[in-house]
Amino acid sequence: MTPRFFNLEMLALTIAALAALVMVGALMSPTVSVPTIIVAGAIFTLSLVIVMRLLNDPDSVRAHQSDAMLQLSSATLDLMQEGLNHRSAQDICELLLPNTAAIAVAITDKEKILGYAGFQEADNPAGADIRTQATHDTIADGVARVLYSAEEIGFPEGASTIKAAIIVPLRVGSNVEGTLKFYYRSAKKITETQKSIAQGFGRLLSTQMAAAEMENQRKLATSMELKMLQSQINPHFLFNTINTIASLIRTDPMKARTLLREFAVFYRRTLEDSSERIMLSREIEQTMRYFSFEVARFGEDRVGLCVGAGPELQDMMVPPFILQPLVENAVRHAMPSEGKLIISILAEVDGDDVVVSVSDDGVGMDEQTCNNIMHPESSTGMGIAVKNVHDRMKGFFGERADMRVESELGRGTTVTLRFPDCAVRTVDPIL
Repeated sequence: MTPRFFNLEMLALTIAALAALVMVGALMSPTVSVPTIIVAGAIFTLSLVIVMRLLNDPDSVRAHQSDAMLQLSSATLDLMQEGLNHRSAQDICELLLPNTAAIAVAITDKEKILGYAGFQEADNPAGADIRTQATHDTIADGVARVLYSAEEIGFPEGASTIKAAIIVPLRVGSNVEGTLKFYYRSAKKITETQKSIAQGFGRLLSTQMAAAEMENQRKLATSMELKMLQSQINPHFLFNTINTIASLIRTDPMKARTLLREFAVFYRRTLEDSSERIMLSREIEQTMRYFSFEVARFGEDRVGLCVGAGPELQDMMVPPFILQPLVENAVRHAMPSEGKLIISILAEVDGDDVVVSVSDDGVGMDEQTCNNIMHPESSTGMGIAVKNVHDRMKGFFGERADMRVESELGRGTTVTLRFPDCAVRTVDPIL
């Protein structure tokens, strides 16, 4: 297919050259009529005029190409309204293919083909595994590649019509989430224009993927906040806390005033904290504030909380409502019928990561309950809090973020959160 971004000067020169050949041939042939010679001369003259106008007005060429590129970019954005998936990736490949010198265009995630258009399209369906080593290398190191032979791409010598390629990483933040690939029949097809198109659309797709991810995080954070508020502001929690404070007004007025003040601060903080990250110290403080109500309700002989977090971790930024719901779960579901429930929060550095665990010595869970706690269908009870914390971990910190639940009947439960690369980050918190 003829690329839309062709060189207009070269096209006009080609027409002029052909017209000149026709005219010379006509002049040398004794059988050609005078009108034919006149027509050939007119074409030659018109072509020269076009060439001169283009050469004297290069801005018009750039304007035409820029306008075409903007239209193509706009069409690409329209296709990514819901992010990058199999359907949008295939549509984008089909959109880009006729506007480049490539014979095939492909988009992948980190493991599979998302979309493929052009040469050997039937052999590269969506969902198929990535086959070329160069693509795996680009995903691994995040470096764009311009490859001038089939062997560099990863094809056996003489096994493919594809002889050259440009592979551009697709990034969301610092993570490479896939690639955009242009395949060529010859290395001569890779020009500076082709490189610019590949790099430009790689950045465009990366930006839209990041925007879609941010929107997903916002929706997830909003959903989590609403569920947390519904979980916290419910008749049981509200009435139990109010009744506890009311009972203390007679027996311990000073403690009642303190709890009432803390209760007001607790809900104000709950309403303030939304989708933005907060300092770990603030999340721990809010969790301890919540726990003070449970201590007032059950008594110090029934529940206790231990917190361990070094000063170097106090300013670490985390999503709100990531520890408090886990502690609340322990109080609601792990309390033994007799004795004291001890809950521990421990934050420590593990290499470049930060690991935070919430443990209790309560009643524990059997293996099946523990395995099902983060299952998509787990949408009630413990499942709401645990699954939402897990999803928010992934949303804010990427796929390397990890959450594990370990439990044993009669021995207690431990939830471990791993925050990747947070040990080396320095963030100036905004309070």
